[in-house]
Amino acid sequence: MLVKRLLAGCALAAGLSLGTASAAEVELTVMHFLSPKAPAQTQLIEPWAKALEEQSGGRIHVTIYPAMQLGGKPPQLIDQVRDGVVDVVWTLPGYTPGRFPKISVFELPFMINDAVATTQAAQDYYEAYATDEFAEVHPLLFHVHARGVLHMKGHEINGMADFKGLKLRAPTRPIGDALAAFGAEPIFMPVPQMPEALSKNVIDGTVVPWEVTTSLKLAELTDSHTEILGDRGLYTSVFLYAMNKAKWDSLPDDLKAIVAANSGGNIAAKIGQAWEDAEKPGREAAIAHGNKIIEMPAAEVEKLKVASQPVIDAWVAEMTKNGADGAMLLQAARDLIQKHQM
Repeated sequence: MLVKRLLAGCALAAGLSLGTASAAEVELTVMHFLSPKAPAQTQLIEPWAKALEEQSGGRIHVTIYPAMQLGGKPPQLIDQVRDGVVDVVWTLPGYTPGRFPKISVFELPFMINDAVATTQAAQDYYEAYATDEFAEVHPLLFHVHARGVLHMKGHEINGMADFKGLKLRAPTRPIGDALAAFGAEPIFMPVPQMPEALSKNVIDGTVVPWEVTTSLKLAELTDSHTEILGDRGLYTSVFLYAMNKAKWDSLPDDLKAIVAANSGGNIAAKIGQAWEDAEKPGREAAIAHGNKIIEMPAAEVEKLKVASQPVIDAWVAEMTKNGADGAMLLQAARDLIQKHQM
């Protein structure tokens, strides 16, 4: 029992408190799986927490626990917030494959334009078509990262033929299926496991946006990086910022209004832009380290689009089989991205 108390005390001490808790009417705990220096914390959670504390006059107090400091593994975050283990989480619905199929439409290959348009589209799409998937929690925001990039160790990817036989880390089922269609072997793992997997040659490379490479020091673990240019990027991942439903229901109406004003469509464009802006340091770090930046030729990109079309078709078919109009949902997502394009 003493050991458990000591561990709990260490975890609490590790959390980042952004204000004084003594006068707070509402205490909120927030947990995520990345480092405190990652954009998830610096660009979303910390500004959100500060806004709530300031606009509530100190009635709301927020404590942030990065790197799973309260325990568990990244795929467990959605259940932790549902069950009230923590009040708020930042996570990926795609870490639990098949559980949130409607929102995964944005993770299909060649959907994303940029993080600004696609984040706004994802938020609008959730409100119109996917509220049933997240009825057990109170979503605060859906957003995406900027276009995913191929980061390789000991291999270069200049075109479709270069994927054959490579073991590539995949974040979610749709992009894993696409990588398999290109000839690679997808290896599914959360972001924090990538550095060790690369250093031990468990994987030959990974697909992530530039922004996450800085905190994970991927420039030092890889030597080439392939970008997919054109009207659509290779892929993105959908992130969920969500509150425990009972915690939300317990808030007074005036505090609910403050949280709502700093959530959803009110911040979607800003957060999308923050994730676009976060790309530059990671790319610059790779260049400074002497790594090779490859822009895949347009003709090769077209080959990837053709090869990945069955992945899109399979998603539509699966949604339709489960009682949803897959073709309509796909078109709705595409139309919303087009609507929000700059």
